[in-house]
Amino acid sequence: MASSIPVPASPQHSRLQSIDALRGLVIVIMLLDHVRETFFLHHQVGDPMDVAATPPDLFFSRLLAHLCAPVFVFLTGLSAWLYGAKAGSRGATAAFLAKRGLFLIALEVIVVNFAWTFQFPPTVVYLQVIWVIGLSMLSLAALLWLPRWALVVTGVVLVAGHNALDGLHFAAGHGMHVPWAVLHDRGWLEVSETLRLRTSYPLLPWIGVIALGYAVGAWFQPGVQAGVRQRRLWTAGLAAVAGFVVLRMLNGYGQSQHWTVQDDALHTAMSFLNITKYPPSLLFLLLTLGLGLCLLVLIEKAKSAAWVRALCVFGAAPMFFYLLHLYVLKALYLAGEAIWGLNQGKYFGVDGMGAVWAISILLAVALYWPVRRFGRLKAARRDIAWLKYL
Repeated sequence: MASSIPVPASPQHSRLQSIDALRGLVIVIMLLDHVRETFFLHHQVGDPMDVAATPPDLFFSRLLAHLCAPVFVFLTGLSAWLYGAKAGSRGATAAFLAKRGLFLIALEVIVVNFAWTFQFPPTVVYLQVIWVIGLSMLSLAALLWLPRWALVVTGVVLVAGHNALDGLHFAAGHGMHVPWAVLHDRGWLEVSETLRLRTSYPLLPWIGVIALGYAVGAWFQPGVQAGVRQRRLWTAGLAAVAGFVVLRMLNGYGQSQHWTVQDDALHTAMSFLNITKYPPSLLFLLLTLGLGLCLLVLIEKAKSAAWVRALCVFGAAPMFFYLLHLYVLKALYLAGEAIWGLNQGKYFGVDGMGAVWAISILLAVALYWPVRRFGRLKAARRDIAWLKYL
């Protein structure tokens, strides 16, 4: 009976719970995007999207999913700072980041890629978000030795300045082709006649994002009052969103694709919000990180609301959820194909985004229970070292 009595959340508990809840929110949104990529692939969208050819429900669902990668990478940096504050050593933090970064890179190539392609040995390896988080963690392991002000400067320069390099390209065969494809250009790397790599997430701006997340970690130390932290987060978030609006209105630096007035207000708004993810433009990062910081404040203010606790379940075991949902989606797709055949040309899929949202909600509910059970195991068995990587 005593365990059922609600206990007011302490400031520290709310502070850490908000991070887990925001992480949980973005991975649930990610589930929606991956359901779309599984069952609505016959209506694939480009980057940036074609406003005239993309229905609004598809456009805004994809736009919502743009929150996922920036917020998750930012929170990875923030969590690294919290890990270091607990460990009491930059060396221990750097070692953890290096080991986890290498683990994530291997996981992307071996486990995640197989979930998407179901090929072994693979003919194509897609180097996507888990890969870039791993490389970002390796980069942060080196950068965290800098003074905090230098880390902030590095993060801002990489986030704000990388678009100045958009016109720089190197052809296949050039000595810089491979490293530049990894750092800034989204492209194909020919490993052999039977294997190609796709650098879907160019690294350079993501290093800036994880560095800024690490620097913001100081706002979450126990000595910082909740009101002070929330004002700082709110100010930074609103400033980023305002920066997006101003730069987007100017149609200048920050993204090569400009917005234009369309036939109606809805499509004009879609054109204005049509941001580029690969690599993430300055405008993309201003909007998504700005909104992410504001959400972090709102979630912390909500404290132990039921929806916050539910999101914390997903946020406490994000990698387990990530791997589980990919293989569940693949199993569902193969089952649907076996039962109904390729009903959308060369794909099996659903007829509209309403069905995509419905499947996503049902899956989020269904996966809640195994993720909660794993999260409890992870919390109870801290003696099992490998569990902390999930």
